[in-house]
Amino acid sequence: MVTLANDGGGSGENLPNAERGFENGSRMTLGRALELDCLVGATVVAGRRGLDHEVTRVNVMEVPDILPWVQPDELLLTTGYALRHDLGYLTELLPQLKAHGLAGLAIKLRRYIGELPQEMLDEADRLDFPLVTLPESAAFDDIIYGVLSSVFNPRMSMLERAEAMLRSLVDVVLRGGDLEEVCRRLVDHGYPVAVVTTPEGEVIAQAGDDQALAAARALPCFDRAGRFKVAEELPGLRRGRAGSGRGDDPTRLVARISAGALDHGRLIVFAPRPLSPVDLHLIERSAEAAALVITKNRAVVAVESKYRADFLRNALDGTAGPAELVVRHAKSLGWELGGSVVLVIAELDPADGDPVAVDQQLRQQERLAAAWAQWMRVRSPGAAVVGRGHEVISILRAVAPSAAGDAAAPEKPAQEKPAREEGDKGDPARSPEALARLVREVAAGVRRSGAKLPAFSIGISRVVSSVDDLPQAYEQARTAVSVGRLVQGGQALVPFDALGVFRLLSLIGDSRELDAFVAETLGELADERSADAADLRETLAALLDNNLNVAETARQLHFHYNTLRYRIGKLEQLLGPFTTDPNARLSLSLALRVVQMRRA
Repeated sequence: MVTLANDGGGSGENLPNAERGFENGSRMTLGRALELDCLVGATVVAGRRGLDHEVTRVNVMEVPDILPWVQPDELLLTTGYALRHDLGYLTELLPQLKAHGLAGLAIKLRRYIGELPQEMLDEADRLDFPLVTLPESAAFDDIIYGVLSSVFNPRMSMLERAEAMLRSLVDVVLRGGDLEEVCRRLVDHGYPVAVVTTPEGEVIAQAGDDQALAAARALPCFDRAGRFKVAEELPGLRRGRAGSGRGDDPTRLVARISAGALDHGRLIVFAPRPLSPVDLHLIERSAEAAALVITKNRAVVAVESKYRADFLRNALDGTAGPAELVVRHAKSLGWELGGSVVLVIAELDPADGDPVAVDQQLRQQERLAAAWAQWMRVRSPGAAVVGRGHEVISILRAVAPSAAGDAAAPEKPAQEKPAREEGDKGDPARSPEALARLVREVAAGVRRSGAKLPAFSIGISRVVSSVDDLPQAYEQARTAVSVGRLVQGGQALVPFDALGVFRLLSLIGDSRELDAFVAETLGELADERSADAADLRETLAALLDNNLNVAETARQLHFHYNTLRYRIGKLEQLLGPFTTDPNARLSLSLALRVVQMRRA
């Protein structure tokens, strides 16, 4: 037998017992209930292993047929009056009380029952059903009031805390606050570190002192790149590292930030003290406020983005008005487009294998646009960046602002003088190499940004003298990104001027003339529906690219030398003696390039 008494020591010593248990994340178990003042002197005489059963109710037994009136998780009190002449029935009643889910039986001895029979104690131990004896001074009404107050007071405290926190977070939403402010409010309410991440785990907002933040970000729940391990850290109460057995990691709570079916990320709080399901409830409500902030901000960004995209579309269509008006309007949006400009298109490469779901593709496109805009602001302040459909379009001035401290140093040959175009303010023109290097640095920054983007390709237009020429620049960049991806593969970065013969072919506006040239030059090989024709075109292209070197072409195509000689003979039957006619080889090479452009 063990006598349990109140213990006022330990953490939370200024709290009442019930609230201390609440703060420590414990349910009101029978073991904790026996620590209350109203149960001082109570003694556990049997079934001690069942003391962790939760208590939510208290009932009094004064009639033998008590079973219809009991409820699960009750502590049943009795003086034994109803069974004072039949203690054997009381022993038989224990399995039925256990089956009904009761937390335990507390009996006041000496008034009607002198002592409990040994068979009753043995049965309680067998069932792990607690039997508790009460002192004669114990009053049932005090026990009922004390236990129920201890059950409900923490819940009222939780509601009060939740109401205060939610009022604070609603204020953030109504005042147009951001996720950083949501995190700061959580820190103000007693959580040392609060972090918001994207659905992929990238940290986008945080609060807490620098030392606490650094300690939290060094935990195993973050990877080496600083991303939160969303797949491993499921929502809920987390302690230590999963499967590691470590107990030195601070407790953390993970809540999903969602609106309907949309997953906006995770809200995580860290604390050295034990966190409870009550804390989880509060953090889940806080995640709802974070979802409101994200949804509202996204709505604002969507409206602004649509406005910018509409304006850019008109500029690319040539319907935005005179150049002076376009430049002035762009300046109101924070864009500096006066003078010569260059247009850049970044576009996600097609996914290999299974097609990407539409919502996932949209998220990838949004992340690309956001990361590209961020890095373009760093490398070329004043550049226009707009996500439009599956593209991210950038327009930047083709001059290096001397006062802006642009990292891309102006490059000009010694024999050339700096360009002095209207709107350039005398700043030196960037060379095509410098522009390509700047764009390459932006692309490298985007790939390092932790946005977990798939591969993307980039096309760069020629420098145009004013925004009046943006439609032409857009077509050049589009050609550069599509043909460049075809020629170089994924993650291509191609200026329009580097397309070589593809640039000349792209300038031919009459596609019917190109189709006729392909049909006349390739004959039967022009049929793109025929697998045999495609196979022979591949052989022909490799042969021409290797300058008719039969041995090298056979090695590249993994053919036997005689097999390739046979194929060359078949090609000459279809196309004529191209191996001895340089003009025929030139025409065939151009025709094959046109076929490549069709695929782009």
